[in-house]
Amino acid sequence: MNDQSPERAAYTVVGAGAIGGTLAHALSRRGHPVTVIDTDRAHVDAIRAHGLVVARGDKRTSVPVRAATPEEYDAGPLDRVLLAVKAQATRSAVEWIAPRLAQDGYVVSVQNGFNEGLIASLVGPERTVAAFVNIFADVVEPGVVQDGGAGALVIGEWGAPVSDRVRDLVADLQSWGPARADDNVEGHLWAKAGFGAMLAATALTDAPMADLIDRHRPSMAGLAEEIFAVAERRGVTLEAFDAFDPEPFRHGAVPAARDTAFDRLTAWLRTQTKDRSGIWRDLAVRHRPVEVTTHYADVITQAAGEGLPTIRLRAVLDGLRELECAPHTMSEARLDALDRLVQQPGHPQLPARSQAAAVQRWL
Repeated sequence: MNDQSPERAAYTVVGAGAIGGTLAHALSRRGHPVTVIDTDRAHVDAIRAHGLVVARGDKRTSVPVRAATPEEYDAGPLDRVLLAVKAQATRSAVEWIAPRLAQDGYVVSVQNGFNEGLIASLVGPERTVAAFVNIFADVVEPGVVQDGGAGALVIGEWGAPVSDRVRDLVADLQSWGPARADDNVEGHLWAKAGFGAMLAATALTDAPMADLIDRHRPSMAGLAEEIFAVAERRGVTLEAFDAFDPEPFRHGAVPAARDTAFDRLTAWLRTQTKDRSGIWRDLAVRHRPVEVTTHYADVITQAAGEGLPTIRLRAVLDGLRELECAPHTMSEARLDALDRLVQQPGHPQLPARSQAAAVQRWL
């Protein structure tokens, strides 16, 4: 039963897809007035007609939310905004939000990737809240989000200690699950970047994520190593989440500890209802560009500035770009080739020319 009350804080969720739809549904069920803004007309129309639906197994639960496209929205100023659009749509979404955002309002980046800096540049750091999200869900039809299993949600200020507004926000978002406040969201985001690169690699073929990560451990470990080397150079303290511990995936980790970490991660992934990544769904089902090529661009740029290699990461992103045009060419042979893409013994940092040659050989 939905028990909306004016005493409950109102939220606007911009982007009512997997993450935004899941959180909007949870907030509405707790009694918060929720408005969702989405550019997908069919999605908006379905929500208006049938409510926002979350499916868990065979059970579907609908809640009433207000839904509009950006062009249609005509209500008052935005106070609490959960931004859940794809990374490549961040700028256009925030440019739409900025003139409508209340002076004491704020934008929370419940997105994949590193988007807080861009948001802060458009609405101000004082109106930007950072978040780390690891929610397993998919939009399976207009107006319907499939819950794919438990995950993690961490909220914090952008470059400042945890505040009262963050604590209030976390209390509201616990309507979804184990949301919590933390002053090191950056450490969670970098840890997820390593884990997310593994998931991105599994989208090179059509098979369960857990099985592919298990069968291609050299590639997966190498991807995380490349990303965590950049985080270490930046002085970031990586944070563990769910069943993923970043420490065993750093360069030079003890092999036995890494194997244990892989065992734990793949066992956990096999408990999730969702067995393929959202990246795979974008390519194979929705036939649209993936967002990882956007949110790993900064990682590659920072790595290049530090003289650090990103051979495997570049290879995965190049493979995904190919699949955007030809998803039928998904193949595990791509991961087999990635396994063979190893750095020269004793040389963890290949020169840029060697990196380029290696990527060309992989392609």
